[in-house]
Amino acid sequence: MRYRRVEYPRHVPAAVEALRAAATAVHAGVLEPDLVDLVFLRVSQINGCAFCMDLHSAALRRAGVDPHKLDTLPGWRHGHLFDARERAALAWAEALTALPSRAPDEADYEALKPHFDDAGIATLTMAVAVVNALNRLGVGLLPELP
Repeated sequence: MRYRRVEYPRHVPAAVEALRAAATAVHAGVLEPDLVDLVFLRVSQINGCAFCMDLHSAALRRAGVDPHKLDTLPGWRHGHLFDARERAALAWAEALTALPSRAPDEADYEALKPHFDDAGIATLTMAVAVVNALNRLGVGLLPELP
């Protein structure tokens, strides 16, 4: 892989491996892999991480997710393609990603409870944390798309 700025895996390999391990653990957790990748993709869109958008949209397409659904993901609140569980997860992901400007609303947290148990909420929150960390590397240090 090529990097336009700093080849960060060469300089902090243990930290990069820890982030990869965290992403792998999230995918192996209690949530469906497609939901994790949908959250990863939405957070990457918000953060403007082209590398991660490419990675997660490709994974979702390989998994058979309808491309129309992926194309309308930025407008998920206004479309009919996302079920209540996905909507709750996406709202939580957006609320956590916007932390620098505000804390998540209690309503966003409460909306999770009908769809996720404590393990699901913890896994979803970890997924958002991991992808936000990876996005900061992608946006800040610019790995090139394959």
